[in-house]
Amino acid sequence: MKIHEVRALSTEAIEAQLNDTKEELMKLRFQLSSGELSDFTRLRHTRRIIARLTTVLNERLRNLESEEIHE
Repeated sequence: MKIHEVRALSTEAIEAQLNDTKEELMKLRFQLSSGELSDFTRLRHTRRIIARLTTVLNERLRNLESEEIHE
């Protein structure tokens, strides 16, 4: 998921996607510890998606806070 795709989503959709992606990361970590994971790049990719989602959420929160201050 690219950053422009994330920015096109609503805040609720980003939060839902973030929860789903965190669950996926938990499953991947479990697979890694049990030796079932063969594609290690999925861990890195999943962590980056979580970072993108979190970044956009934080940007939106900061924008809301700055708008409230200026009013």
